Amino acid sequence: MVLACHKRLLKLSGVSMFENSPAWFALHVKPRHEFVVQSDLTRSGMESYLPAINKLSQWKDRKKLINSPLFPGYLFARVLPAPDHFLELLKTRGVMRILSTIPGHPTQVPDSEISALKTLLTSGHEVDIHPELQAGKVVRIKKGVFENVEGVVSKKGDQLFLRVNISMLGRCVTVKLFVEDVELA
Repeated sequence: MVLACHKRLLKLSGVSMFENSPAWFALHVKPRHEFVVQSDLTRSGMESYLPAINKLSQWKDRKKLINSPLFPGYLFARVLPAPDHFLELLKTRGVMRILSTIPGHPTQVPDSEISALKTLLTSGHEVDIHPELQAGKVVRIKKGVFENVEGVVSKKGDQLFLRVNISMLGRCVTVKLFVEDVELA
């Protein structure tokens, strides 16, 4: 009986019973709970990634550099794509849902997008967030720490920016680049 229920859950989630490699999934969490969820996931033995940047916050009496999530309300967890692992994620304090393009079927975030995001954040370059990308040319970076990372170029004034899109979140990360450092993909 339990095996039949498990098979039905696997069938409903669209996951093969032979899927045995972990994948990244985006989690929507309660406001201002990103670091709490990351800590709880780590304590549970699950791999998580919370892209964060230092931002200058200003109050009336002082300014302070604060570590804040790059995508407020979201973080990533790497688990086996199986119903019991999804259930463990959803039981974590502060997790509201696992993002999915088809309701009830958690959508994997490609490893390449997580790798590109990690590369961008560890590069030391200034990073900023923008709304969903507009139409533009897809380019590949030819040299430097971002070599072989692909993104979409947009013009802002006389500067070009490379945007690495995490499309599930409706946002992208932007890095300032020179024209000669990119080529059409």
